[in-house]
Amino acid sequence: MTPLGSDERRLRREAKRRRTRRRRRIGALGFLALVALAFLAGLIASGALGGRNAAAAETTTTVTTASTTTATTAPKTTTTTQPRTTSAGWLGSGHAVTLAFGGDVHFEGIVRSKLDANPTSVMSAIAPVFEKSDLAMVNLETTVSYRGTPIPGKSYTFRAPPSAFRALKSGGVDLATVANNHGMDYGLTSFLDTLRYAKRYNFPLVGGGRNAAQAYAPYRVTIKGQRIAILGATQVIDSNLIASWTADANKPGLASAYQVGRLTAAVKSARKTSDTVVVYLHFGTELLACPTSAQYEITRKLIAAGADIVVGSHAHRLLGAGRRGKAFVAYGLGNFTWYSQNSIPSITTGVLKVVVTGRRIDGYKWVPARIVGGSPTPLGGSARSAALASWRGLRSCTNLSR
Repeated sequence: MTPLGSDERRLRREAKRRRTRRRRRIGALGFLALVALAFLAGLIASGALGGRNAAAAETTTTVTTASTTTATTAPKTTTTTQPRTTSAGWLGSGHAVTLAFGGDVHFEGIVRSKLDANPTSVMSAIAPVFEKSDLAMVNLETTVSYRGTPIPGKSYTFRAPPSAFRALKSGGVDLATVANNHGMDYGLTSFLDTLRYAKRYNFPLVGGGRNAAQAYAPYRVTIKGQRIAILGATQVIDSNLIASWTADANKPGLASAYQVGRLTAAVKSARKTSDTVVVYLHFGTELLACPTSAQYEITRKLIAAGADIVVGSHAHRLLGAGRRGKAFVAYGLGNFTWYSQNSIPSITTGVLKVVVTGRRIDGYKWVPARIVGGSPTPLGGSARSAALASWRGLRSCTNLSR
């Protein structure tokens, strides 16, 4: 073997050192990678890196929509979701959501005059109150159509043009229930027009549909990671119209709260894939200042089925609100956008705000208003203070706690 020269020996030593350094670098990088992976896995398992949201991203399809608002306010943005099968914890994503509710809305008389002149003016005074919430809802107590004929023998029948949906959206309203005793005042054709125009205006409705599956289905929305489900139903339909107005498997109509088992089943189903479940119910007795035994009973059953919030309308005056166990109940929100000006109770109104984190009711607030020229207008000063005291006093006959 020929002895290596000094230069060749030096080159071989340098090559060996380079190979050693390369192996050490690779080993060190591999070790650091394993440490980083272990650290990330620990964060995800603990939830610190949004492990719950990461799981949701794998099972939820989302579509972002924004409601139309007045020029002086920023649009609210929400995310509609398809249900997923994972169970919900008591606090959901852990983020508080503010829900706002108003009472009965139609577009008759003086309200119709405002609507025809300028839809954006109808609820402009109350819009800033709604816009400070994450989601706002009312009871739409009218059909929306140019067609149909009034139901024979009905004392009051309400109908509005499609611009009604523009008025609602401009007023900061995100959602409405059509489950009430005026939802089909002008017959089936008019009711189907209501559904069609709502779709055209991209305005979601609950409490009615082309069949029972649609009528009893909740509106689902994800806000701040919280999965909200909202259902609408009515326990007030003229006795001779209950059968024809109630949605069935192959028949359009309303979600009837007379079918208590069907409604509670819908609530239980929504509970499985939601962090917060709300039921907006049309119930009670007109002008009666306290809840009826029927209202107590159905509210109890809805809460037992999994409802976190139950709000209602129909009495055309305010009824009390408060906590029932861990749930929140408001028995009557009164008129909201309404033509009647014939009594103090009929024009006394406001916006109910409920702050909820998953199933936990963090708090609630009443924003007093008065119906002026058919439109809800927030109160200030001494009038506001007096209205707040009066609203709190309504709780005395409700068996609800503060």
